[in-house]
Amino acid sequence: MHHPNSCRSGALTIAFRSSLFFLMTMISAEARAQASPFMTGATALQANILAWLTPVAIILVMLLGGMAMANRMSWGWCIGAILGIAIAFGAPQIVAWVRGMFGV
Repeated sequence: MHHPNSCRSGALTIAFRSSLFFLMTMISAEARAQASPFMTGATALQANILAWLTPVAIILVMLLGGMAMANRMSWGWCIGAILGIAIAFGAPQIVAWVRGMFGV
């Protein structure tokens, strides 16, 4: 036994699907395109690392200053800390520079 409105609900489903198809074809390809999942994850990872590294770098600079005041610091540690901070916070620029060198 069929419901008296079953024909009408089928017509509504077809109308809904055709209108959805029409709307999807009218949306530009740029609006439907999404970012690469790899780049999204890499960007999130980079933001997390920088969020953790900022207070660590501040504390490291404070410790190096205290050690320098007490005359207990090796200059190798100081140079290593400066290079490490520069590489950690300059990583996006370094990657862009290397990619530009190889045309990637």
